[in-house]
Amino acid sequence: MVPTFADVEKAAHRIAGRAVRTPLLHSPVLSEETGAKVFLKPENLQRIGAFKFRGAFNAISALGEAASAGIVACSSGNHAQGIAEAARLIGVASTIVMPSDAPLVKKTGVLRAGGRVVDYDRAREDRDAIAEAIVREQGGTLIHPFNNGDVIAGQGTVGLEIAEDCARLDIVPGLVLVPCGGGGLTAGITLAISAKFPEAKVHPVEPAGFDDYGRSLQSGSREENPVAGGSVCDALLTSSPGEIAFEINKRFCAPGLVVDDEEALAAVGFACRRLKLVVEPGGAVALAALRAGRLAVQGETCVVVLSGGNIEDEMLARALACAPDA
Repeated sequence: MVPTFADVEKAAHRIAGRAVRTPLLHSPVLSEETGAKVFLKPENLQRIGAFKFRGAFNAISALGEAASAGIVACSSGNHAQGIAEAARLIGVASTIVMPSDAPLVKKTGVLRAGGRVVDYDRAREDRDAIAEAIVREQGGTLIHPFNNGDVIAGQGTVGLEIAEDCARLDIVPGLVLVPCGGGGLTAGITLAISAKFPEAKVHPVEPAGFDDYGRSLQSGSREENPVAGGSVCDALLTSSPGEIAFEINKRFCAPGLVVDDEEALAAVGFACRRLKLVVEPGGAVALAALRAGRLAVQGETCVVVLSGGNIEDEMLARALACAPDA
């Protein structure tokens, strides 16, 4: 199913009281630095430290009684934690297929919520095939991290909250920058923003070497990345855009933007030192694109989504070293 704005509104009712309604924060520091009016949507403050809880809770809730057979998912970490926590709250079992090199902080979050972790080799094994085999052999429902209409609708509540808060503040967003992997968050936000502010441009932001979305938007067809790993932005390392999300994004999205690992790490360090927010590299790529000048933003009203904050101590220390003068 390709979700609509009405599905995003339904998702908002389902997750109300369970997901955190994160604030829309005006940033004087970034506004002065860029010459734009910059607002932040800090989903690192969301339950499980990332926006993924929204889509996970909406998708499991939408299953009704079918959820009682258990939930299976594949994820490098944030969807994994979202599924495990949502399953715990709803009272069903969860099994998550995770890459063996996933950050320990994310695996720990899954285990803390009572999820079962099945490791796989990101470079040599197909996580989707492993997850499908688990469903065949053990039962349950597979919930894809981004190629699922209910997941996309749940993620769209981020955009709905942005739109509602912009209206409340009497501001009109011109640009919305969104971290992008498989495109579920981007698609959901695009549905909401295009419904409320049709002139706004939503730009997906990706790490260098994993810019399949930007290339796909340019070509009009779903492109693939040549490698499966090699970036600090572990949350965004997908092989290609999801079919469902791409149907939405190819109609509504503005061109994709790309940042390198050093820029992402510098953004993490800047967020910690200057904004007092802890963000993981994948969650900071939109901030990195803004600070690196990937777009002309002077005079614009710009919303930057910080999609997650699940970062290990060593990576945070590395990021702070990349931003000594922040």
